[in-house]
Amino acid sequence: MSASALYLRRRVVNVVALVLSCATALFGLAFLAWILWTLVSKGLPGINLDLFTKNTPAPMQAGGLLNAFFGSALMCALAIAMGTPLGVLAGTWLSEYGHARKAGTVVRFVNDILLSAPSIVLGLFVYAMVVSVIGFSALAGAISLAFIVLPVVVRTTDEMLRLVPTQMREAALSLGIPQWKVTVQVLYRSASAGIVTGILLALARISGETAPLLFTAFGNQFWSTNVLRPMASVPVVMNQFAGSPYASWQTLAWAGALVLTCFVLLVSLGARAFLLRNRISND
Repeated sequence: MSASALYLRRRVVNVVALVLSCATALFGLAFLAWILWTLVSKGLPGINLDLFTKNTPAPMQAGGLLNAFFGSALMCALAIAMGTPLGVLAGTWLSEYGHARKAGTVVRFVNDILLSAPSIVLGLFVYAMVVSVIGFSALAGAISLAFIVLPVVVRTTDEMLRLVPTQMREAALSLGIPQWKVTVQVLYRSASAGIVTGILLALARISGETAPLLFTAFGNQFWSTNVLRPMASVPVVMNQFAGSPYASWQTLAWAGALVLTCFVLLVSLGARAFLLRNRISND
């Protein structure tokens, strides 16, 4: 095959691959735009003051999602409070102490399995270990969400600390600074943006989880602040109301989905903006 024929063949293959890649991207973006348009068109009519000031109503009555918003916020906050310290400590151990040990390889493998485990499996595990003892409760729901937060924070902390240059560790240790001070005052400061980003992304993920809460927090149509009792949450209410025959409930479900989507979008954008600002300040 001559050089000109080979060049022409490569040009044709490149053009075909480029066209197929662009077509695939446009295909995915078209469906994404369709989903977002459906969400906005059906959810926007349900956005009003009652949505944020009234509890979930009985069928064919006016109401809102105040108790569900509160329940989701409380359980997500508890999950972050439980999962973040353990995740940061475990990620620190993997990066600084366990990277050269067999135990570190085992822990990293188990963490990867937990990271990819279906959320419904985690919910069933918490149901068997916690709900069977204390009953359905917001605390059980938070524990199930913490199991989702934990592997994300572990992976993020491990990766961010391993990206810190070795020279920074060696320089600090050469000055006689103890290892724990090097970790807290040098490594954590350098990797803080990445760690915080991982925590925010974990928050965005658990805010829309439904399956674990069905087996743990269960749901509550009334206002409740007792973490040892069943509590409403936006994903569970959406799951219940979306499949109901009542138009008022369906409208609330679409409105809740729109608010939840906007929250996840804002958290994701905030995480990326925080990471980008930190990179710019370091440069």
